[in-house]
Amino acid sequence: MPMRPPVPGSRSRASSRGFTLIELLVALSIMAVMAAMAWQGVDAVVRSREITQAHMERLLRLQSVMSQWEIDLREVHDSQVVPGLNFDGATLRLTRRRPEGLQVVAWTLRGGTLWRWSSPAVTAMDALQEHWMRSYQLLGSEPGTLAMLHGVSQWQLYHYHQSSSSWSNAQSSGDMAGSPPAAEAPPPAPPTPDRPDRPDRPGRQEGQSPDGGGASASNNSATPPVIVNQEALPDGVRLLLQFGEGGTAAGTLTRDIRLIHP
Repeated sequence: MPMRPPVPGSRSRASSRGFTLIELLVALSIMAVMAAMAWQGVDAVVRSREITQAHMERLLRLQSVMSQWEIDLREVHDSQVVPGLNFDGATLRLTRRRPEGLQVVAWTLRGGTLWRWSSPAVTAMDALQEHWMRSYQLLGSEPGTLAMLHGVSQWQLYHYHQSSSSWSNAQSSGDMAGSPPAAEAPPPAPPTPDRPDRPDRPGRQEGQSPDGGGASASNNSATPPVIVNQEALPDGVRLLLQFGEGGTAAGTLTRDIRLIHP
């Protein structure tokens, strides 16, 4: 049987045949799966970066707050006018020495936020007492008030006294500073013949100084009263911060600071 010669152009038409619809759908499906996997990978990288950045910001914030805490405690000064350090369970009040004078600083926990308030530095005794009394009436909107840490559920302070080599609750009584002994009153002078009821010199009038002048020691009552701190400053302070859910940190933070007494 004679062979039929090949039809011109038939081989080229067979080799130029395109993809079928099924092949296109399969290719598109594979590309969609690959695109979805790539998007999930990019999204995971972005989320991981955001979480890491937020964690670093919280860590830097915590370090900054702890640095301020350490500076305040290392500059505590017992002025003998107001207490150098006082903690009532909710607010820590301290007197801090500054180049311009003394200032009152209050750290308080209110509404799950740790706040810090500082007064202007003063050199007058009555102004220092006024700022100290003002620290008992803080509302959170006063000038000099900053929100330090959020998400703090509770906090506690402990004092370390080298004399007893132990830690104690800051709300309990600490070592008492030795008060100078009271000056002994001079013995009364013997009564004079003309004034047996008065052991002073004859002719001295009520409120008159011994040299005859009208001024007396009772006229110096204009000086404001001095609040003497009878509790000795501790040698160290331990801070315990308990963080709640969504706080700046997780768990409990413990920080020990050694106080330097001038």
